[in-house]
Amino acid sequence: MRKGILIFLIIGILSFGFTVEAKLKLFKDTSKKDYDIYQYLGLFAETISLIRSNYVDEVEIKDLIYGALKGMLSSLDPHSQFMDPDTYNEIKVETEGEFGGLGIVISIKDELLTIISPIDGTPADKAGLKAGDRIVKIDGVSTKGITLIDAVKKLRGEPGTKVNLTILRENEKKLLEFTIERAIIKIESIKEAKLIADKIGYIRLVEFQEKTPQDLEEALNKLESEGMEGLILDLRNNPGGLLDTAVAVAEKFIEPGKMVVFTKGRIANQNLEFLSRAKKPHLDYPMVILINEGSASASEIVAGCLRDHNRAVLLGTKTFGKGSVQTVIPLRDGSAIRLTTSKYFTPSGNPIHGVGILPDVEVPLVEETKEKKETIKPEEIFEQIEKEKEEIVLEETKPVYDNQIQRAIDLLKGLKVYSRWMKK
Repeated sequence: MRKGILIFLIIGILSFGFTVEAKLKLFKDTSKKDYDIYQYLGLFAETISLIRSNYVDEVEIKDLIYGALKGMLSSLDPHSQFMDPDTYNEIKVETEGEFGGLGIVISIKDELLTIISPIDGTPADKAGLKAGDRIVKIDGVSTKGITLIDAVKKLRGEPGTKVNLTILRENEKKLLEFTIERAIIKIESIKEAKLIADKIGYIRLVEFQEKTPQDLEEALNKLESEGMEGLILDLRNNPGGLLDTAVAVAEKFIEPGKMVVFTKGRIANQNLEFLSRAKKPHLDYPMVILINEGSASASEIVAGCLRDHNRAVLLGTKTFGKGSVQTVIPLRDGSAIRLTTSKYFTPSGNPIHGVGILPDVEVPLVEETKEKKETIKPEEIFEQIEKEKEEIVLEETKPVYDNQIQRAIDLLKGLKVYSRWMKK
């Protein structure tokens, strides 16, 4: 019976290969090499047969197929993933806006699990985690080769429980140990909105959520009613969020009909353009946008758009460089794939993904060193973490004097003076 099932599976896989081949021939001419898919599917089926026959333990077909699909998707890029039904259902928690976790946004960068940014006011932020930190162990288990899905599952948990993280902070050249208690993560997209000096407004936007455009409009109207003559929009350590929200934020500061961002993919329906449509944009004062290595995705879209349209000056350090679009495609058995289908480009055609956005005025935070960081290879890290480990307890530190904000204030004062001269 088992042999019969296996033969049926192999025939089905081969038939799928021939079906794909036949469909492709309907649309374009191509070389024979493009039709070799069925040969490799045959190799795949042969491997399954050998495992079923010779592996020391009995293995379910579903487990083999799921394992192969996970490997297939993860080989494409760090953001493409296969999700089994349980994982797919669990990952939907992300859209609920409230969950038990640490308050960090993570990615795979240079083959290492990397913190894009800690979210302001969360346990991770209070513990002292920083953008760019590499998570090399979770609860004592190496993260070498871990997927984003598996990392999220390990980091999340019941509020009140604790997780131990071993962190590599490259500019300190040593491993740090953190024990962080999980909590319900509630995120307010706008953390601060106030006048700070010489009628200069300051808005700190920490994440792009569904209500962000509405909250931002209220903050802008309030500051304008108080006589705001210049604006600092702080996108530092903002990991992004919803694309539609990024467009809605950017269009508040540019004229209608202007390009905000566009995407490019392999097929026509992945090539999209997003234009500004706001009826009453805020155009009457100069802007400075603060960015750093924790600014990613939607933050980079807004910063790139406003810089390309000469609407804002970017100040700080280079952004993270997360500019790819993932599409979640449900499968028939309740599983799903998250597939990278296109990439973002700024209105001037500059890519974001893997490149990031450079500031117009580079100003490192005073806490940061200007020494050039050594390039550390992933294999060297995991070879060393078992040999030497140093436990460090860090107190929460927040700089009282923020030199990047002060430079932004000085820049806006200069722009205001220049604007008065031009009107004479």
